Amino acid sequence: MFGLGAPELLVILIIVLLLFGGRRLPELGRALGRSVREFKKATGREKEEISTWVGAQKEGQAPSSPQDQPEENERFLQDNLESIPGVREAQEIKKTASKIKTAGKFFFRK
Repeated sequence: MFGLGAPELLVILIIVLLLFGGRRLPELGRALGRSVREFKKATGREKEEISTWVGAQKEGQAPSSPQDQPEENERFLQDNLESIPGVREAQEIKKTASKIKTAGKFFFRK
């Protein structure tokens, strides 16, 4: 696929070993494994949702779309918002940016 043979992989492994050290390699491997596992799980869910939607289309049923159930979707988002990585940090950054913007308007009035 990428034209990488054994010598190229060996050189890459040596470079990674020099950059991160022997103690960090197991941690990096675990993190990479978790990432790949999470990615596969997420894509699997998407495939499952699409196949359910296609199956409902074939059977002639009206599939439930996000526009059909706005209250349920809002409730689901509010319940699961905190479990998404980085959401809390993004909310804090947004609040800080808003405060800075307000302070800037106050100090730099024309």
